Amino acid sequence: MADINTKLSDLIDPEVMADMVSARIPKKLRVAPFAKIDDTLAGVPGDTITVPAYTYIGDAADVAEGGEVAIEKMTTSTRKATIKKAMKGIGLTDEAVLSGYGNPVGEANTQLALAIAAKIDNDCMEALQTASLVYDGSAAPIGYNAIVDAVDLFEEEMGCSDKVMFIHPKQVTQLRKNADFLSADKYNPGVALTGEIGMIAGCRLVPSKKVPLKGGVYACPIVKLEADPETEDEIPALTIYRKREVNIETERKPKTRTTEITADEFYVAVLSNEAKVVLAKFKE
Repeated sequence: MADINTKLSDLIDPEVMADMVSARIPKKLRVAPFAKIDDTLAGVPGDTITVPAYTYIGDAADVAEGGEVAIEKMTTSTRKATIKKAMKGIGLTDEAVLSGYGNPVGEANTQLALAIAAKIDNDCMEALQTASLVYDGSAAPIGYNAIVDAVDLFEEEMGCSDKVMFIHPKQVTQLRKNADFLSADKYNPGVALTGEIGMIAGCRLVPSKKVPLKGGVYACPIVKLEADPETEDEIPALTIYRKREVNIETERKPKTRTTEITADEFYVAVLSNEAKVVLAKFKE
């Protein structure tokens, strides 16, 4: 006779949960979607990476007929980053899983995805906070003129590259009331980026509570997006190096009739191109 009883192992499948958590994480992210995901470390020994930053060799020069071109040496600066493990766990009792009240397994998937996504976003924002290009507008609240001054630190000649600016939700109202603000609901369908609410001074605005407030000053990163996503050699502003995707494991505690579910992801977020980030500071 076939066993028709529902077992916890039927309801809690680590492989299925891992797929579900992985699928939900991108929907919870605000900062990380603008980073490049690099999986080259997967399956490779070691947990430390060296991120190179090349120095520009200078403009080309005129060379007379028969003359020799000056040979430039490419120089680099480097920074090291160590892969780390983000982890979270949940315990589900048999009563909770089998009672049929709500969907505790589904809620566990959501909570684990939210926890890991929040950690990845935190690390991405921390990486952006290390930018060397800093605009100090802390004497006044955020505004159009101040954002223009911050953007000009990029010293762009064309000024046409896409940029995203992370702002705190408490700064949103002031910008919405600015005459130069263009709301995303006025865009053509499909034009807005993930989490974008509008645009001002050429910057796409993405609110995030991850934007830090210290000493009454918001530190808002402005990030230049890659001009050509298909150009692999162009170094992005922010890179997430992943050692392994989300992994789910379960452990049965028979004495308490509880199943513990833990999720982890091995990664590191790195500011990989300082020339593409300006940290703009504004008064609260």
